[in-house]
Amino acid sequence: MTPTTTGRYRVLGRPRDSEELLLVSVAGVDSTVDEAAADSAADEIDADSTFDPAYVGTAGYEGELADAVASVSAGQLIDATLVWDDGDPRFESVDVVAESAFEFYDGVTGIFEAAKQTWMVAEADNAAMNGRVTKNTDGEPNGALYVFAKQSGARDLFEEFRTGVTPIDPLVRRADDAESVPPETDQPRAVFVLRPADEPFVVVYVVFRRDGVLAETLRSTYGGPD
Repeated sequence: MTPTTTGRYRVLGRPRDSEELLLVSVAGVDSTVDEAAADSAADEIDADSTFDPAYVGTAGYEGELADAVASVSAGQLIDATLVWDDGDPRFESVDVVAESAFEFYDGVTGIFEAAKQTWMVAEADNAAMNGRVTKNTDGEPNGALYVFAKQSGARDLFEEFRTGVTPIDPLVRRADDAESVPPETDQPRAVFVLRPADEPFVVVYVVFRRDGVLAETLRSTYGGPD
């Protein structure tokens, strides 16, 4: 019998090949994990078995399953059953739980002031990361902003976030614990991972509304017209 795995996954997109999606299991993520991840330096957010990545082929499906697989995009939270044929996973079923979006922008310039200020606090505290909640002009929370020190040597933190080696989901999950923010399943997030060209930090910005003003501003500023 061909083994199958059913679970909840975060889609990280297609960082390796256009015909495969990278999924990271989020089973068992809770507020304890969230607090540990958000309050630790980047090199202390360990990718344990909870976050095992899997590259799943997207070609060769038929009918409704082909349409469902084709519609899956980076950032979505999905429930999926994977069938493992000779060690290679393929979709047997997929259902979208949250229409969130993850966007990765490398070498950005003109990084926004809130990120710089958040990093200045980290430097003053001699810390490798810092985070804060941001608010809109009406004083309502609109995002959770995190800055992480760029790692020395061969380690590439931006690429680790993009490929799931260092999980982003604990930071995303933390917003679900806030009483003033609807859960992700009701209000999809937009998560921006930015590597500034001229700053010593990497930004992870969990924006609470995927299509809100803040998300659109970040998208147009760092993603360009496309």
